[in-house]
Amino acid sequence: MVLSWSDVIVASFQQAWQTVIHFLPSFIAALIVLIVGLLIASVLRALLEKVISAMKLDVVLKKLGLDEVMNRAGYQLNSGKFVGALVYWFVVVVIVLAVSDVLQLWGLSTFLNEVLLYFPNIIVAVLILLAALVVANFLRGLVRASVASARLHAPKFLGALTWWAVVIFGLLAAFLQLGVAGALIQTIVMGFIAMLALAGGIAFGLGGKDYAAHLVNKLREHTEGK
Repeated sequence: MVLSWSDVIVASFQQAWQTVIHFLPSFIAALIVLIVGLLIASVLRALLEKVISAMKLDVVLKKLGLDEVMNRAGYQLNSGKFVGALVYWFVVVVIVLAVSDVLQLWGLSTFLNEVLLYFPNIIVAVLILLAALVVANFLRGLVRASVASARLHAPKFLGALTWWAVVIFGLLAAFLQLGVAGALIQTIVMGFIAMLALAGGIAFGLGGKDYAAHLVNKLREHTEGK
């Protein structure tokens, strides 16, 4: 009995040691891939930050009015840092995917593959938001100037209304690109349009009914006259 139990214990330790021996090369290879990948990601991030800083992209974005929007949100405009961080995390995800393949962690590999496939949607959504902010700033200035030159009332209010309309539209388009609650966003848009139609109908019915009756009478007189 003592010999059999000792044999079992020795066999268990031998099996555990063989498992460690078989796993150790894969672990070392994965560790090397991870370290080299993180170094490459850091170098790429630093290189992109310097390149974009040399291109003076922030100056162009400030002229487009994005600096004001970022300051209101509590952030400082730094396109080089943003692009560098974006590329850095993309490379990190790729490296972790390679490590999971080396270690044969197939569940993690499947998840990371889905993350990489989703990554282009994030880039497109960011570009949509940037385009919406640029167009919103341009239209706000245009509406203010047009209303002020026409000597109409509330040019700042109309400009701000235009800005918010474009920004909200861009935000909804970005959410649709990301696939976030698409059905809910469509319902909100349809409800907003229905609200405007209902409000317009009520306003016309309450405030414009006399004028509408006048137009109907004029049309009737014109028709009966003929």
